[in-house]
Amino acid sequence: MTRTIRLGINIDHVATLRNARGGAHPDPLRAAHIAVAAGADGITTHLREDRRHISDNDIVRLMAEIAIPLNLEMAATTEMTAIALHYCPHAVCVVPERREERTTEGGLDVIRQRTTLEKLTRRMQEAGIIVSLFVEPDIIQLEAASMVGAHVVELHTGAYCNAIGTSRADELARLETASAQAVAMGLECHAGHGLDYDTVGAVAALSSITELNIGHFLVGEAIFCGLSDAIQRMRTLMDQSRTAATG
Repeated sequence: MTRTIRLGINIDHVATLRNARGGAHPDPLRAAHIAVAAGADGITTHLREDRRHISDNDIVRLMAEIAIPLNLEMAATTEMTAIALHYCPHAVCVVPERREERTTEGGLDVIRQRTTLEKLTRRMQEAGIIVSLFVEPDIIQLEAASMVGAHVVELHTGAYCNAIGTSRADELARLETASAQAVAMGLECHAGHGLDYDTVGAVAALSSITELNIGHFLVGEAIFCGLSDAIQRMRTLMDQSRTAATG
């Protein structure tokens, strides 16, 4: 559908490293500035209920200093809805959140949370905030996302990234089918979770997907080559794959 693809950089785990020792270093805001200079199209952060990485003050600083869009990942709770409406980021991505998990695992059950998500989406839209729902590449969840009024769906790529052999090919086919279905429903389609240099190309080649959100791998890779180089390499791989796919 589109010849270009955007890259959102998730800086959560810069904050994870900072919080492991306390203090102010490494600074997620500095990481965001580096990401912008390296070619990121947006910055993603997840403000969790337990504040295990990104803090409220990080959001304040990012909103004040970052010129590119901020995508705030959040649970569908009263607290997080109020925070999003207070700061009015460019977009929110509603994700499932469980205290015992290390990171977001799996997509939302939009059907079960339909009433809550309809109300949240309506309030965000009234404030001019784009709403994305983080879902599995499943037609039932896509239909439910459309029914609650979401602007965007972000497909969970974890199963694809974790699969091997023919199973990975099957998961990629699911992503391709789901992304095309999302676009046919009038939804913008993003994707993310677990992507690295080896897995990003095939997903970036899916022309129905307009944005990838990548974080943990790049923060880890930055230990060895620096954050700017890690992002630039990811940006290059994405662009090369999209160009080859679209001609």
